[in-house]
Amino acid sequence: MDEARARDVLTAAGLTGRADLLTFGENAVFAVGDDLVAKVGREAALLERAERELAVAGWLAQAGVPAVRAAEPSARLVAGHPVTLWHRLPAAVRPAGPEDLAALLRLIHALPAPPFTLPARDLLGGVERWLRFAGGAVDPADAAYLRARRDAYATEVAALTPRLPLGPIHGDALPRNVHVGPDGPVLVDLETVSSDLREHDLVVMALSRDRYGLPTASYEAFVTAYGWDVREWEGCAVLRGARETASCAWVSQHAPDNPKALAEFRRRVASLRDGDTATRWHPF
Repeated sequence: MDEARARDVLTAAGLTGRADLLTFGENAVFAVGDDLVAKVGREAALLERAERELAVAGWLAQAGVPAVRAAEPSARLVAGHPVTLWHRLPAAVRPAGPEDLAALLRLIHALPAPPFTLPARDLLGGVERWLRFAGGAVDPADAAYLRARRDAYATEVAALTPRLPLGPIHGDALPRNVHVGPDGPVLVDLETVSSDLREHDLVVMALSRDRYGLPTASYEAFVTAYGWDVREWEGCAVLRGARETASCAWVSQHAPDNPKALAEFRRRVASLRDGDTATRWHPF
C-alpha cells in the first residue's frame, strides 16, 4: 500500500473531504477535515488489531487515562483495508518529553486487566509481514538473517524472568506516541497495547538512548519520572536485542518506495551483523 492506494480507500469509505497525510508506517494516518483522523491499515489481516485498538481506547476512557478517543465504535473493512476513525486532538502546545511518557506509563502499568483479553506483546510477530512487504527490495540474505535472529530471540524472550509485575503495557512507548495538548499529555497509537512484561515499555527508551541519540539527561529524566531504570534488570539486553530485530525489519517495508528507508535498513542490518551496539540509527 502506498499513499495513493490509501487515499483511494478513504474515498471508498466515503471520506471525500480534505485529507492531509500525518504519518505513514504500518498505517496511513490522515487528518480528515477539521475534526477527524482516519487510520488505514496495510492489509485485511490487521482488522482484528484495529478492532482491539478501539476497545482499548474505550477501556482507557473509562479508566480515566488520557488517551486518544475513537470517533466510531467499530473498524470498517474497505477494499481490503481496515479503516478506523478517531477524534482529532487539539494542536500540540509543546513537544512531548520523556517525563510525559513516563507519567502516562505509570498510569497504564497501574491498571488491572481490562474486561476483554489483551494479547501478549508479540514484539517479533511483525517481522515476517514487514519482510513480505519489502519483497525483492532487500537482499534475501539480510531477510534470512533477520528471520534467524527473530527465532533465536523469540526463544530467549519467552524464558525471561521479569522484575516488574505482568500486566497492561502500551507496547510502543516513545515520546512520539504522546501528544501534549492544552489539557496535558495524552497517549496515541494504541494498537500495540498488550498484557506482558512491563519492561517492554521501558527498554524502548533505553534503546533510544543507545541507538537513536536520546541525550543521557533526557533518559535520566525518564527514569526519574518512572522510578526505575530497566538497565538494572538482567533481561534488558535480551529484550533490547529483540526490539532491535523488530525495528530493523520494520524499516524494510518502506524500502520498495523509499531509497532512504533502504539505506537505513542496510545500516541497521550491518550493525547487527557486526555486533555493533553503538552505531547510530535514524528514526523513520
